[in-house]
Amino acid sequence: MSLTQDAALAARLVRDAGTLAARMRAEGLDAATKTSVSDLVTAADHAAERLVVDGLAAERPEDGVLGEEGASRAGTSGRTWVIDPVDGTYNFVAGLDWWCSAVALTDGDDLVLGAVHHPATGRTYVGGPGLPTTVDGVPLPRLEDRPLATACLTTYLHPPRYDGPVGAAFTRMVGGAATLRMLGSASMDAVAIATGSLHVRCQHSLPLWDDLPGAALILGVGGSTARVRAAGVDWAAAGVPTAVAEVCAALAPQATA
Repeated sequence: MSLTQDAALAARLVRDAGTLAARMRAEGLDAATKTSVSDLVTAADHAAERLVVDGLAAERPEDGVLGEEGASRAGTSGRTWVIDPVDGTYNFVAGLDWWCSAVALTDGDDLVLGAVHHPATGRTYVGGPGLPTTVDGVPLPRLEDRPLATACLTTYLHPPRYDGPVGAAFTRMVGGAATLRMLGSASMDAVAIATGSLHVRCQHSLPLWDDLPGAALILGVGGSTARVRAAGVDWAAAGVPTAVAEVCAALAPQATA
């Protein structure tokens, strides 16, 4: 299959998944807690993931799948679709609009593409390292680089983690930014970076389904990604190149000295 065909499939899958989730929310949903009060799951998460998995089984039967809500298939092609059926479930349940449906495609260790659908605006974003990022098929402009001191950093850290080594690393990181946002959806944060509204994203212990779809969009507009280990955890950064490098230097100064 060509990259163009994979991108078209990814766009359709996230659009259908997001539309389904939005319709189910409008009809009324109960939420269950997974690991904390901010880590929720609903029937819409499961239904949207099943829609994507079934679509891939029909369209890409040799590819593997890895979904946030438990879908897993190894496949035989070496390629894997990473699925986040509802990214930002707390926002989704609370009636906020900062949530989306997202997928990424990897080929071995290589990130091929990501796709994100934002139901609140009806927009679908697709891009990757070798695929210029588009919104509804229209190319986005390349990112304008800037230092962390003039950048808006988007991140998340659970309040109990503000103390100790992780909190100290977090404080070093955010201390260099011009301003800070915690919005609750890593893929939507990446959309905001890819469109120039925000500038850099960094969070520790970010699962693949939260990281890869948005990272692909950022790479598709000339951004960069990096991983750094600090305070015993792995941090994933993505955004304009200079700010990404400075975030990593702040997190683990000994690693970049």
